[in-house]
Amino acid sequence: MGLNLEYIGGQTPLDDEERKGLLIPSITTREELDEFEQQNIEKAIEWTLNRKFSKENIISEDFVRELHKKMFGDVWRWAGEFRKSEKNLGADWFQIETMLRQLNDDCYFWIENKTYQEEELSIRYKHRIVRIHCFANGNGRHSRLMGDVLINHIFGKPVFTWSHANITKKGETRSNYLNAIRAADNGDINPLIEFAKS
Repeated sequence: MGLNLEYIGGQTPLDDEERKGLLIPSITTREELDEFEQQNIEKAIEWTLNRKFSKENIISEDFVRELHKKMFGDVWRWAGEFRKSEKNLGADWFQIETMLRQLNDDCYFWIENKTYQEEELSIRYKHRIVRIHCFANGNGRHSRLMGDVLINHIFGKPVFTWSHANITKKGETRSNYLNAIRAADNGDINPLIEFAKS
């Protein structure tokens, strides 16, 4: 039978090769997949909360990849590996490493020069990395946790609340989140900052 996924607006479809990377063959539905991924993500969140990370650790390709692997490595064989396929959004797959390096360099500059307030800097990083779309799947969840790690470990502030709802489920909260992402795509980061704090 295999994995049968239905996608909602803003989700990145997996190609056949990526779907073969599922480590739990008994999963056949989106609901089952969401449940196993959420369990994995909760372990990753605990990992981020129980460790100390320096700015140099966090703002690196290694950390970006390791965090994704911690979030999805119990479910997907390719967790933590940059995608090798084109998607409905994001950078061309062969530009991912270059664009991530540019983002990380920009982030160092922002911090050193106090270009943005701490919350805005963390959300700008989150927005840029989700636009790159480094991975086959899980980019939104990964980018939100990256924003949380930045605000918490670099600036010592509480993590964002992200509206206390499951953004991966269809509904008003997801619509509000996607609208805030689109506003940021068009140069207005404020709705995304407000959503992250709501």
